[in-house]
Amino acid sequence: MKKVTEPTFSVALSGQSRRQFMMQQALLLAGICTIFPTIMNAEEPKKETKDDAAAWTYTEKATLGGGCFWCVEAVFERFQGVKSVVSGYAGGKVPNPTYKQVCGGDTGHAEVVQVEFDPSKITYSQILEIFWAAHDPTTLNRQGADTGTQYRSVIMYHSEAQKKAAEESKKKAQPNFSSPIVTEIVPVSIFYKAEDYHQDYFKNNPNQPYCAAVIGPKLLKLEKKGILPAR
Repeated sequence: MKKVTEPTFSVALSGQSRRQFMMQQALLLAGICTIFPTIMNAEEPKKETKDDAAAWTYTEKATLGGGCFWCVEAVFERFQGVKSVVSGYAGGKVPNPTYKQVCGGDTGHAEVVQVEFDPSKITYSQILEIFWAAHDPTTLNRQGADTGTQYRSVIMYHSEAQKKAAEESKKKAQPNFSSPIVTEIVPVSIFYKAEDYHQDYFKNNPNQPYCAAVIGPKLLKLEKKGILPAR
């Protein structure tokens, strides 16, 4: 019978016995078998969906006071590109003021709205144009029958770019009014969200006397002027 010769190895053993070499090869093979399924079963990186991209949309904030915040809120909620409108208090010296305290005029706060918007759909300059049209910026600490420093006309800027835009917008708006604009342009201060029942007030209480007598007619007037989009 022809003698079967054992296979030779091209890899140099460097002094190792054939047994030692075979053990190393077996351990190497076992390691590969352990790692390979892990690699094959690993999840592929998650691809960004349209919804994910939308969640990262860049937004800015504008903080504005133009009398009763129920009125101002009702105006800005109607525009495309506005993500949210929150009624609150800013510009005062008392922490966490209540509506009753602010109405007393002793806290220094103004009733304001904080508008979060997508600048790719509606710009800060457009926000300001709406602001000038939505109230009378020439009456000091008053809007209609609402009087007091809490009803003052104010733009609270969030950046130097907003400050510059507000000052330019004010100059541009002045020719539209027979009296001087008295709107304050000041840095934004701590914003305190108003009580829950103030949020979406006109939307939730359209038949409330103030809403029916003041806000409703104002919105209709702005619609007729083409400033406010129709419902």
